[in-house]
Amino acid sequence: MSRSLSRWRIALANKLAKAGNNGPAEQMKPLVVIPARMSATRLPGKPLADIHGQPMIVHVWRRAIAADVGPVVVAAGEAEIVEAVEAAGGRALLTRPDHPSGSDRVWEAVERADPHARHDVIVNLQGDLPMLDPAALVRVLEPLADPAVDIATIAIEIHDEAERDNPNMVKAVAALGPDNPIAQALYFTRARCPAGSGPHFHHIGIYAYRRAALRRFVGLPPGKLEQWEKLEQLRALAAGMRIDVALVDMAPFGVDTPADLERARALLKPKNPSPNPQRP
Repeated sequence: MSRSLSRWRIALANKLAKAGNNGPAEQMKPLVVIPARMSATRLPGKPLADIHGQPMIVHVWRRAIAADVGPVVVAAGEAEIVEAVEAAGGRALLTRPDHPSGSDRVWEAVERADPHARHDVIVNLQGDLPMLDPAALVRVLEPLADPAVDIATIAIEIHDEAERDNPNMVKAVAALGPDNPIAQALYFTRARCPAGSGPHFHHIGIYAYRRAALRRFVGLPPGKLEQWEKLEQLRALAAGMRIDVALVDMAPFGVDTPADLERARALLKPKNPSPNPQRP
């Protein structure tokens, strides 16, 4: 187990103990769902993009398995994604191709994979994070130790000035800091917020929902703020749902473009590749 993964597990166990539980098993039974579809605009066929002999979705699935927070299911929009995951030994479900969002795809998979509601927490993990630190899936569960929290997510402090004004860098507006590593989200935005010098926090789109919260969320109509900001999580805030944010110290690298894919291949290149056998 990595040092960071062990650290977050200990922190989660301590929080649950303070809440009157003996550990994660007594408080939470998470199910990790990875939504994936082939029709990405900037990188079509992204889930099956090859990274050193394995499709990207398989890399993400392996990272989720390594976190060991619960069973992992891929919610696939196409049969070829199911085939790739099953070939690697994983579980995947073919979902409707016309879902308006990843959250809707996740909920369909939850209802089919767990019809008896044995899992009370659903982790929605993006399928384009092949370098995910498994510790992130432990960390995202921590805010749910507070029973008042409906949805949990994670963020990292922004230190690059240019990123504060980058609309592709979504900001979580929350009073986070070294002495307050978990805080309630007041807003999410693509703009610089707060207006002053900071701190500013980059929102990482990994979510842990209470099952009832996810059921409610996918039944809500899109709100005005969601439509204006193009940020789905604002629908939950507008409906009065509480989202808490946990601060992390490493952001997972997401693959959205061909250039990102090449970078991921370089970063994940085996350090000691096996030499090709020499024929006599």
